[in-house]
Amino acid sequence: MLSTMHDEPLSLATLLRYAATTHGESTVSTWTGSGVRTMTYREMGSEAARLANALRGLGVGVGDRVGTFMWNNNEHMVAYIGVPAMGAVLHALNIRLFPEQLVYVANHAEDRVVIVDGSLVPMFAQYLPDLKTVRHVIVANGDGAALAAPEGVQVHSYTDLLAAAAGTFDYPILDEKCAAAMCYTSGTTGDPKGVVYSHRSNWLHAMQVCSPMGMGCNDSDLVLAIVPMFHANAWGLPYAALMSGANLLMPDRFLQPGPLLELIADQKPNFAAAVPTIWGGVLAALATAPQDISYLRSAVVGGSAVPPSMMRSFQEQHGVRILQAWGMTETSPLGSVAHPPAEARGESEWEFRYTQGRFPAGVQARLVGDNGTVLAHDGQAVGELQVRGPWITASYYSPEGAVVDADKFDDGWLRTGDVGTISPRGFLTLVDRAKDVIKSGGEWISSVDLENAVMAHPGVAEAAVIGVPDDKWDERPLVAIVLEANTDATAEQLREFLTGKFAKWQLPERWTFLAEVPKTSVGKFDKKRLRAQYANGDLTVTTLP
Repeated sequence: MLSTMHDEPLSLATLLRYAATTHGESTVSTWTGSGVRTMTYREMGSEAARLANALRGLGVGVGDRVGTFMWNNNEHMVAYIGVPAMGAVLHALNIRLFPEQLVYVANHAEDRVVIVDGSLVPMFAQYLPDLKTVRHVIVANGDGAALAAPEGVQVHSYTDLLAAAAGTFDYPILDEKCAAAMCYTSGTTGDPKGVVYSHRSNWLHAMQVCSPMGMGCNDSDLVLAIVPMFHANAWGLPYAALMSGANLLMPDRFLQPGPLLELIADQKPNFAAAVPTIWGGVLAALATAPQDISYLRSAVVGGSAVPPSMMRSFQEQHGVRILQAWGMTETSPLGSVAHPPAEARGESEWEFRYTQGRFPAGVQARLVGDNGTVLAHDGQAVGELQVRGPWITASYYSPEGAVVDADKFDDGWLRTGDVGTISPRGFLTLVDRAKDVIKSGGEWISSVDLENAVMAHPGVAEAAVIGVPDDKWDERPLVAIVLEANTDATAEQLREFLTGKFAKWQLPERWTFLAEVPKTSVGKFDKKRLRAQYANGDLTVTTLP
């Protein structure tokens, strides 16, 4: 028996029309360093139509890939909705990738057009000669005159193109399973891998972000989207804002703690999202130049585990609630959010907030042991997390067809590479990445637990822990430390600080002090580079008895 429901595809064109009418007075604003430039969702709808007409005039059709090489700003938001609404596929290029990786992903995706921010033209110019399929470059917020185009490539002004285009567009009716956007993993091992999101998956994911189990976005919110739009769909915030009518605030290139705090003071957002390294920098800046940021009702943090000490400091010193979330490029990205259960109050909240949270109804999860056995959700059994659901990828993209690698997929489940436990109430607690867990003398040591404990020391700004070879124990932890300014904590003092928090055999002997822990293109600790630096003898290591 079939239902009597209307068979209406979940389309981003429908979302665009809805936002431009029902939420037409909501806004997207870009910080300029001293103020904002703002457009309403109604104006954005008109500009998205002009962009669609301009791209169609350049020969872009349904399924063609349109890249963006941009900061978070108004023009990027127009492309974010306008490109998929017209049936093309948005490919937000990660401006922080290594050059060879950037060239690889643009060629692998077969981008035909790239929209480039004017401030990034000098950087993009070095890649353009190697981009095999790009035929048009559109320069927004600046002059493309300095961009020397190879033969067969035309450079256009975003402003001029849109000024000559009509402000209405006849959006096609698409199958909701059609590609809407694509994003590549950050490539910490091997080449970056492409994930292709559908109109359906983006729509359902946006509903999750809007829901109370997600981020709870609504039309009274001013959402500061610090997380880059090239980082896993900007965590779904652009589409969730259009769906809920929330106002968006874009930081553009102003991503250092000082400029961010100026932006926050001027605009007073009540919601923000960024990776832990961003919030760590903000917290350090607030320690030297205090300001009131208590109007932030919530700050979502994902990308890697949030140190409990950071969560406590924001709550107790600044009145800001850190909401921890877990996800991946492959999961669109939100997979779980750490909302405590309704009855948890006061101190009892923290045991839930320190976890990675509960899975929403659309995400199925299981733990799998080393021997392939599915483990109990009892809060004790430790295994690899595997997930599946309507906004979770079932394969990687290749021009030749879908790629289902046994190392990443298991009988229809995505192998996340994360190791952890799931409680009977469905709360996920991650112990480590499978590749980062340290096996010492046959026993596991969690690098995440060590990092969180070390970063609770008042003299420590950053701490990253890796496993290094050891003749006796196979592996032992090495702790890489960045000290706070004007502090001089020693390896001996830091190990003493850990005493009582870990078994004696888990306490690290090897310590190294750095000016900065190397980061990946999306702001995570780059443990691959740390391991290489150690192997090459580039680190000065203190070994305690």
